[in-house]
Amino acid sequence: MAQHDLLIVGAGPVGLSLALALKDSGLAIALADARPRDAVAADPRALALAHGTRLTLEHLGVWNALPATPIRHIHISQQGGFGRTRLDADDYGLPALGYVVRAGALAEALRDAVERTGITVMDQTEVTGLATGADAVTASLAGDGSTLHGATACARLVACAEGGLQADTPDIVERDYGQHAIIANVGIAGRHGETAFERFTSEGPIALLPHGDHYALVHVASPRRATELLALPDAAYLQHLRQRFGSRVQLASVAGRQRYPLVLRYRRDPVGSRTVWLGNAAQTLHPVAGQGFNLALRDVWALARTLLDYRGDPGLAGTLAAWRDARRLDRFGAINFTDSLVRIFSNDFAPLHHARGAALFALDMLPPLRHFIARRMMFGARAWP
Repeated sequence: MAQHDLLIVGAGPVGLSLALALKDSGLAIALADARPRDAVAADPRALALAHGTRLTLEHLGVWNALPATPIRHIHISQQGGFGRTRLDADDYGLPALGYVVRAGALAEALRDAVERTGITVMDQTEVTGLATGADAVTASLAGDGSTLHGATACARLVACAEGGLQADTPDIVERDYGQHAIIANVGIAGRHGETAFERFTSEGPIALLPHGDHYALVHVASPRRATELLALPDAAYLQHLRQRFGSRVQLASVAGRQRYPLVLRYRRDPVGSRTVWLGNAAQTLHPVAGQGFNLALRDVWALARTLLDYRGDPGLAGTLAAWRDARRLDRFGAINFTDSLVRIFSNDFAPLHHARGAALFALDMLPPLRHFIARRMMFGARAWP
């Protein structure tokens, strides 16, 4: 049976980042992922990376390898009402407020860096069960990779960073938003000027994120409305988007529409006996403020720092409790911040329509309030580093 100090379940961006952050720790680390290597690198989704995330990826040594598109301006408005605000990178002395990168490109850069360290990655190896003992966790392995790596692996700490939370997972909080997100690639006439748009409508928010020479679209609507919008021909759907955004941006084409349901799920406690949960295995957030991966990477970085500070057995209860307590403010702050935005901005309740306009107007007129929101989005509740 293979013996490890740390077994990371999931070799996506979250799991790979943790392995890379601990490459010089002296810990014996291995990753297991149910997917083939190429499947992770092929992920077409666009990720919005906050400025704080860029700083972490620079520390990990992978930033320069990423084809990231900067977001220097964010325009926030609501359809059919007054009030709007604009965030600009120049106000904060930063090169960009955030960046957009393909999830597969990020995973590939992290994987290449992990492989250069010599850390073991077990592809096509599914972890089917975890049995916790006093001193270690025994993982049951299956899939093609288990013929090479064995049917079991033992680790003093297991970090679960694969897959999302299911409705029947014990000790979770869940809220079904009754919404689906349509994602797509949107071509434009001219240049996007490194400007992102967040447009609040009665059906839900619509975001356009600069990605390469085009935009990555996230369009939130009710499940019924999402079905109707997906049934439209590309030209008709494009016209629908044009009506929502007006003349602010010249939309020229749309392709690759997909949908997925939006549900808030999070573990009350991301720590178990010799086990931690990270990324979507710990919390799944609404995409309204693009906080999901950014929060996950802050959790990863803090866990790595904690394991480096508390040398010895990485699975000790006191060590894991120290990490959980240090992350509580930012974690629940991000969850509640995102959830509040959904409740305020994703409905057609008439009184809230006017309140939203007033809130956007206040953000535009009160720089300290606008800067507070911006820094929270860039750095989290603790506005780190």
